Amino acid sequence: MSEKRILLASLLKPVNDTRMYGKLGLSLCKLPGVQVHIAGFSAPIPGNAQANLNFHPIFSFKRLSLNRFIAQRRYWQLLQTIKPDLLIVCTHELLLTSWFYCKRYSCKLIYDVQENYSLNLTAQKAYNPVLKRVLAAGVRTIENLTAPTIAHFFLAEKSYANEIPFIDERYTILENKYKRTANYSPRPTPVKLNPGPVKLLYSGTIAGIYGIFEAIGLAEQWHNYNPQVTLTIIGYCAHKPTLQQLQQTIAGKPYITLIGGDQLVPHPEILQAIATHDIGLLPYQPNESTFRCIPTKLYEYMAYGLPILMQQNKLWNDILTAYTAGLTINFNNYSFHTLESDIYTKIFYSSGIPEMVFWNTEEQKILPILKSVLS
Repeated sequence: MSEKRILLASLLKPVNDTRMYGKLGLSLCKLPGVQVHIAGFSAPIPGNAQANLNFHPIFSFKRLSLNRFIAQRRYWQLLQTIKPDLLIVCTHELLLTSWFYCKRYSCKLIYDVQENYSLNLTAQKAYNPVLKRVLAAGVRTIENLTAPTIAHFFLAEKSYANEIPFIDERYTILENKYKRTANYSPRPTPVKLNPGPVKLLYSGTIAGIYGIFEAIGLAEQWHNYNPQVTLTIIGYCAHKPTLQQLQQTIAGKPYITLIGGDQLVPHPEILQAIATHDIGLLPYQPNESTFRCIPTKLYEYMAYGLPILMQQNKLWNDILTAYTAGLTINFNNYSFHTLESDIYTKIFYSSGIPEMVFWNTEEQKILPILKSVLS
């Protein structure tokens, strides 16, 4: 087999994105006779990359700007330069251009469905009711149009197999499990928390739907009872009104630290925070777009043996219970004293860190599929 060129592309994800580069990209580099290319938003290029891995940070614009539309031309020019044999598109925004290229040239197309974009638009409150329905209909129209010519679908969530109508049987579930890094060092298990200093952590995307203000509320209540309780918020907030409200809410509260906020935080820095805190908070607010999904940071917290406090949800509760990884509560209605007692009496990760949280289980699914598609 002659050398094959694989291009992974996303409009908004950075070229060093944890899924597109750190998981899919590095796994594909293991295929013999391939050159892997990653196109995405401008970001620092990882050092010591494999010899067959190439980065193209071709996108750089404000989220609401004309340059976001002009970016399609830059993407088309890159396609003409690389001439990929296989395209793995990691966002709906590049589907049409990719579909047209694959129809015109000899190239296979895989769609990495990282979110149920249409449902997100209708269920969340990022846009007004009319606009979000128009946008959701536009996204689903593009997906339906391109679906018949897509060779395979990667699904980041099991639930998408039932939620998304256009994938039929051409899919593989690749969950966002944790990819071990060179300096991966989990805490010893089992884990027992003792009264005294408690370092709470909220990491990843900062948004109302993910419970940022509920996390602050819990930290405030606990700190009032125990002044040694602190909260670290580390991640990026794309919604300026939410960021402004967050900054106002934590003003004058020195026990709450914000890292990032208006800028992306390197993923290794987030992992370091996970490794050095006592409890990870996942106060997701009930929403149709998230309650059937397993958050990436749930896998990350479990991989590091971090005890977890998570919003009540049967799917999440079953996982935490099976591996004694944490507790689920209603972040809007709970007894603080009962919660504190439960935290200090529970033994977490009594059987150690489960293998099911690691990416290698997903990588084993990818390579046979890619060999088949490329041949």
